[in-house]
Amino acid sequence: MRRPASSPRPRLDTLSRVLTPEGCELELRLAGPVVRARAWLIDLFIRLLIFAVLVFLLGHLRIFGIAMAILLFFLLEWFYPIVFETLWRGATPGKRLSGLTVLHDDGTPIGWGASFVRNILRAVDFMPMVYFCGLLTMWLDPNGKRLGDVLAGTVVVYRERIAPPTIDDDDYEQESPPFALDQAEQRALIEYRQRAGALTEARAAELAELALPLTAGLAPQAARERLFRIANRLLGRRRDETPARPHM
Repeated sequence: MRRPASSPRPRLDTLSRVLTPEGCELELRLAGPVVRARAWLIDLFIRLLIFAVLVFLLGHLRIFGIAMAILLFFLLEWFYPIVFETLWRGATPGKRLSGLTVLHDDGTPIGWGASFVRNILRAVDFMPMVYFCGLLTMWLDPNGKRLGDVLAGTVVVYRERIAPPTIDDDDYEQESPPFALDQAEQRALIEYRQRAGALTEARAAELAELALPLTAGLAPQAARERLFRIANRLLGRRRDETPARPHM
């Protein structure tokens, strides 16, 4: 029997594909409620353990110690996930042990703002008890998001170690950058070099034009070749050697 046209298409797996502005397709494996619950329980145990140690250390301070313990409990409950997700590449210890990470919908790392929104709204997701609203939202949302993720524009995905694309060409020419490049600029050049093989000639040249001032005054093809030479330098790419680690 044919499915009505208005019916939503069922998701056969948890794979989500995101198209980047560079024309590359990222594959994100969305995490379900079971593994996310396990990560949450691990983080809860860690927070309780830290809190128990602090209470033991502050116990001899009496009333002042009790006040400090309450304050520290508040900070652990609300800022523990925010700090770890922002500074530890989207993962709390529980998420990291469960192989998970939090990203923006477009696959980019989250910052303070997104992490703050998604974690502050845990209070709503918990209502009326035991994360009922959060689980209901995850069940209804096609990407398995709880309310905090919906409003923050984030997803929880499996942290998969993917090898960088192999550079399969004979272009080994190198050129030193005309000025010092910061870590983000170096990474962007290296990723452009690694992914250029998956782009059309026109798209690769178009993106090369955006790398000002490195490509100022150069024709598209010349700009592309110059970025390749600088990236080869950063990668330590030589014809007779195994590619070295990038100089970050």
